[in-house]
Amino acid sequence: MKIQKFFFFFTIAVVSLFCCRSNYCQSLNELLNSGDNYLGVEFNNQKALETYQNADKLFPNNWEVYWRLSRTYVYIAEKMPDNSSEQKDAQLTVYQKAYDYANTAVKLAPDKSVTYVRRAVANGRIALFKGVFSVAGIVNAVKADCEKAINLGNGGDYCQGLAHYVLARTNDKVSEKWAPARAVIGLGWANMENAIKEYNIAVKIYPDFRMFYLDFAKAYIKEDSYIQAKQMLKKVMESPKREENDDDAYAEAKNLLDQIRNK
Repeated sequence: MKIQKFFFFFTIAVVSLFCCRSNYCQSLNELLNSGDNYLGVEFNNQKALETYQNADKLFPNNWEVYWRLSRTYVYIAEKMPDNSSEQKDAQLTVYQKAYDYANTAVKLAPDKSVTYVRRAVANGRIALFKGVFSVAGIVNAVKADCEKAINLGNGGDYCQGLAHYVLARTNDKVSEKWAPARAVIGLGWANMENAIKEYNIAVKIYPDFRMFYLDFAKAYIKEDSYIQAKQMLKKVMESPKREENDDDAYAEAKNLLDQIRNK
């Protein structure tokens, strides 16, 4: 009888533990999915932020929560006004917060591509904000994070495409400065040939994404490759809306196409 009671209570304990773990995972996944829906479908950055913050309270130190918080803060910062020095300072603070969450995600999950991609994105925004050529160390860190994410190769098509896109944009932006001058500050690795190559990889891995095609087209325009630029601009206009800023991308592509139509 005692043995039977022991096995009875042991079974109850095991089942209870299993259920608790299942509920934990289910609850976390529900919160993540809800936040993702707010961000990627409803384009409600504030509701997404609140959902991820709630997930952080219930399930602290979770890398999946932290990279999503980083992404959300980047989206929020992009929409902030920047007409005064005070507004710019506030915007930079939010970008820095995005970097901090991504940096923590990298520490928690150093084997995941997405954590490095999100840190590269946040750092890239900070570099653009401060001026790429005044923060060479940050720019080099963006490059290193993109390459790490690409080498890990475990983030899915969007993540991998984004890593190549950010690397392309970095080469593109840095190439605006005279080559010998950027070599002096440790950015001599950048060139437009690399930018074009990385853009091309990005749109092949993750096609039908307006932002990728638009910046690819701008790179071709810089190189006076108007036939290819027109092809990319048409791709922008043919691709579905996936992000909040995609309407702006469509309008810009249409305007650029009109400008180079006869070139």
